[in-house]
Amino acid sequence: MSIRFTAQARRGLVALTVSTGLALGAAACGGSGGDDAKKPETSASASRSDGSNPSAQEGQSAEPLAELKGPNGLLLQITAAARDSGGFVTVNGELKNDSGSKAVIPSNLSGNETEIIKNGSSLGGATLVDSKGKKRYYVLRDTDGRPLTTTGLPTLKPGETLPVFMQFPSPPTTTTDVNFQLPGFPTATIQISG
Repeated sequence: MSIRFTAQARRGLVALTVSTGLALGAAACGGSGGDDAKKPETSASASRSDGSNPSAQEGQSAEPLAELKGPNGLLLQITAAARDSGGFVTVNGELKNDSGSKAVIPSNLSGNETEIIKNGSSLGGATLVDSKGKKRYYVLRDTDGRPLTTTGLPTLKPGETLPVFMQFPSPPTTTTDVNFQLPGFPTATIQISG
């Protein structure tokens, strides 16, 4: 009889937990309705713009650091390269289909390392080269081997843009100019800020 009572008590506790979670979720999703007009536009809405004029809040300049023309009519605009205190450099930009037809993202942009390739299409083949320090910096990976870069690259329609990012280990703080390389694109010299 105590087993039956324990089972009923557990089911009741689970039902109570689920109903409490649903009630809290509904309360969190519900709005007061009166102050929606006062709320500022969210960053997700702001990022849906055409991307031609990035805001200064995003740490990106109005003029790209570099423009690289690649295969299939692809154009990579590097808009920022910022050094973070955590010991890495984040490169931001936009990948645009500058042709009049659909552009398939080439698989060689992922690089040729097995660890990165098994995680799907990405910009994992990108590198930063410090010519003075004679070092090459590869895209960072997380503990599961996934590249810290934009992944799951789709086919781009004509004129379509895709915001992209890549994270690299940081060169020494004395190094500000590095060469950015991505398979199939020409090399470009970019300046790291921060």
